[in-house]
Amino acid sequence: MKSNSLTLLSTAALALAVSMGAHAQASAPAAKLSHQDKSFLKNAAEGGNAEVAGSKVALAQSANADVKTFAQMMIDDHGKAGAELKGLADQKGVKVSDTPTITQKTEIKMLSERKGSSFDQHYADSIGVKDHQDTIKLFQKEVDKGTDADVKAWAAKTLPTLQHHLEAAQALKAKTDAEPKS
Repeated sequence: MKSNSLTLLSTAALALAVSMGAHAQASAPAAKLSHQDKSFLKNAAEGGNAEVAGSKVALAQSANADVKTFAQMMIDDHGKAGAELKGLADQKGVKVSDTPTITQKTEIKMLSERKGSSFDQHYADSIGVKDHQDTIKLFQKEVDKGTDADVKAWAAKTLPTLQHHLEAAQALKAKTDAEPKS
């Protein structure tokens, strides 16, 4: 009887130890990410957050239907990509921000102080064209130089959408640049 209790206790202790070990493995990142991969995840999150925040300002402030349509596309697409990125970063054990950087917040505040066609032109140029040019470079660098297969695959999968955004932003910029200054 005493032997059976001891065996049962030993088995329970072993099962608990195995269970705790499996839990520790499941919550730990699969592999240590390179500096390139970590930096990409963090910068991509911040850039996406800034584009969403700036686009929310455009949606609320612009009277231009084309600007509002583009802004809504940015909010929808970057919101979806941001959620995917956050899930991937969590899986890889990397904490990413859910807000723009201080510099980006300052730029968005300066954007929000513009009115009329000046606002539309600046939004199309900065949030639209320039930010997407920078973002495409960031994603292409990850595809070319990243080391984690999952992170590289996500960057490669997202690039065509970003390229579509850049084309739409360039078309929007051409339209807003043609507007009379107000």
